[in-house]
Amino acid sequence: MKNLLFLFLLIFNTTHLSSQKLSEGPFPQLIIRGVTLINGNGAPPVGPIDLVVEQDKIVQIKTVGYPGIEINQSRRPKLKKGGKEIDASGMYLLPGFIDMHGHIGGKSQGADWDYVFKLWLAHGVTTVREPGGRGIGYTLDLKNKATQNKIIAPRIVTYTSFGQGSTNGINTANEAINWVQQNKKNGADGIKFLGADPKIMKAALKENKKLGLGSACHHAQMSVAKWNVLHSARAGLTSMEHWYGLPEALFEDRTIQNYPLDYNYQNEQHRFEEAGKLWEQAAPPYSDHWNSVMNELISLDFTLDPTFNIYEASRDLHRARRAEWHEKYTLPSLWKFYEPSKISHGSYWHFWGTEQEVAWKNNFQLWMTFINEYKNRGGRVTTGSDSGFIYQLYGFSYVRELELLREAGFHPLEVIRSATLNGAEALGMDEKIGSIEIGKQADLILIEENPLKNLKVLYGTGAIKLNENNKIVRVGGIKYTISNGVIYNSKQLLKEVEKSVNNAKEKEGYTIKQPGN
Repeated sequence: MKNLLFLFLLIFNTTHLSSQKLSEGPFPQLIIRGVTLINGNGAPPVGPIDLVVEQDKIVQIKTVGYPGIEINQSRRPKLKKGGKEIDASGMYLLPGFIDMHGHIGGKSQGADWDYVFKLWLAHGVTTVREPGGRGIGYTLDLKNKATQNKIIAPRIVTYTSFGQGSTNGINTANEAINWVQQNKKNGADGIKFLGADPKIMKAALKENKKLGLGSACHHAQMSVAKWNVLHSARAGLTSMEHWYGLPEALFEDRTIQNYPLDYNYQNEQHRFEEAGKLWEQAAPPYSDHWNSVMNELISLDFTLDPTFNIYEASRDLHRARRAEWHEKYTLPSLWKFYEPSKISHGSYWHFWGTEQEVAWKNNFQLWMTFINEYKNRGGRVTTGSDSGFIYQLYGFSYVRELELLREAGFHPLEVIRSATLNGAEALGMDEKIGSIEIGKQADLILIEENPLKNLKVLYGTGAIKLNENNKIVRVGGIKYTISNGVIYNSKQLLKEVEKSVNNAKEKEGYTIKQPGN
């Protein structure tokens, strides 16, 4: 039966390639030849190497020569009957990226899973942790189809929003325990919290930990005064999202954020404008309290998933709004969702100006200082995007997150490790994915440019370069993303997305315009 299933998948995907040129495989054997390896564990690049994959497992990593020297063919692994080889001479091989905060589209955004998955895979994202979405049934259905290669999709790790599906919410510790137990039975991989009463949080986290599930928390302002990041970590939370709750744990001369007296949490500009002033209210970098909180979180093996990119428009709205990929790849429904609105979450541009951006620039400096030092002291920092809000587009914003980790002070190799092995460790999947090692699954990225020299080459739109003939050219963009045994043509995936966006524009007679025009 297993052999019949493999044969079916081989026929299905080979047909799929010939008709749409999107993917091929899986193959009984795949050899990637002559590539330079960046393996994700922090080691420097090495090459040329030949990498051999069988049944989606890495079975051999063989150094086959030296840069600039002709390879001795007798030293190379042999291709088996029915196998596939890729000549990757001059190319770079990386582990597949892990997006630790990836919502699978959204009804309000009008972004469906097919659109989102193609953008993710086109940017090398092979594993996504969804921190709450349209319901566990919806996500598990997609997860199962992805596992069986029935759809074009990355691996999906399902975290249910705490309380999702309950009629009247979670109001007691017993209700919390019962919900957590049911979440496990439903097949979830973990829970995404937004905060709650301390008794409820303690009960839920204790039960969740006992059941061996993962956990994440966006410490929303409505609960953070009583329950910040330090409380969560002590109670067994495994990771935090964004940065809410961390400055509050660093408060020395207050217990509550300095809210203006006319503040209203339902007002999105109030919410995001005042958030930009929060880090300056915390203990200063390297002070005793700052050091104490950091060291305790590290001792608890706590993971930080900062998602810098989703707040970047707060410090430079024009840049985010005019990103070059919007014209080709942003759906009309998504563009409308981004525009100034008193209803749409994250569309807080009621009257955004210089003062707000300066505050957010200062906010970023203090935030990045903490994140970089956390990494330096051995703490785990992962890469997440939270795309679909605030002018941040799926896939593209993940690469922007890599650039922002670099801005925070990470070496490019540390950036790649945060995007790969660190994410796998945080998910408890590091024996299967996260680095390129014998025995692990072949989640792989092939690219023709060196991403360590310029992370911009990872964007689907590539990087602009003046060549030796004084011509402006575009270089980069991932060539192949390999996931679940399937070789995806990353650039063709983007063409499919562009086609779907054009169809939506034609159907609506829509042209992307800047707000107010």
